[in-house]
Amino acid sequence: MLIRIDPDTARPLFEQIAASVRADVLAGRLRPGDRLPSAREVADAVDVNVHTALRAYQELRSEGLIDLRRGRGAVVSASAAPLAGLADDIRQLVDRAGELGVSPTTLAALIKEMNS
Repeated sequence: MLIRIDPDTARPLFEQIAASVRADVLAGRLRPGDRLPSAREVADAVDVNVHTALRAYQELRSEGLIDLRRGRGAVVSASAAPLAGLADDIRQLVDRAGELGVSPTTLAALIKEMNS
């Protein structure tokens, strides 16, 4: 697993770490039951504070994508399995929105609204 961040963007680092894990789950590179590196290992690898990595993991846990288990660390949850199956659908939606001139921010807001 490769965590990717861009320190020059305005997007918070914890969000970038979480997005990187989400992308790996979506692409099928991470599957339910896979262990993630410890927050300390992530922090060391991308040169951020350990609390930044912990906040990313907590966000992923609140989304139901990972389980945080004492003594076992962060593990991709079973509820993450359907994401890989949605990858093609999501790509088509993003492509179609781009063709129509809908920004990623607007598309995300529309998706959130549909879920309300």
